[in-house]
Amino acid sequence: MTETNPVFKRADGEFVPTSWGELNWKITGEATPGAEMTFGTCLIHSGERNGLHSHPDCEEILYVVSGSCEHKLGDALHRLEPGDAIRIPRKVRHWARCIGTEPLFALIIFSSGKRTAINHEDEGTA
Repeated sequence: MTETNPVFKRADGEFVPTSWGELNWKITGEATPGAEMTFGTCLIHSGERNGLHSHPDCEEILYVVSGSCEHKLGDALHRLEPGDAIRIPRKVRHWARCIGTEPLFALIIFSSGKRTAINHEDEGTA
């Protein structure tokens, strides 16, 4: 995509395969100069979860498109279904686990074009 084209097609983005699913970063400050937000999608396979992490430089909103999940936010556990959204404040540790047989597909939006993720999985607090 060029700076003059504001449209991001289905094939655009940075696909990041993981052990639990896939991330697709469609709009980031690094890939899209001047972007003040980050937008992507998250796919989590049935029974899997992403690692415990936090974002020191932005808040996140996760919107469930399909599938369902348990979302750990701090010490609380929330169940999310299609159409549900959760606001994840800056610096709060969280993860999402897909429950049921259908993979979780969610939109993820961050309040900054620069998004940092701190891994807390190895601290024994998952």
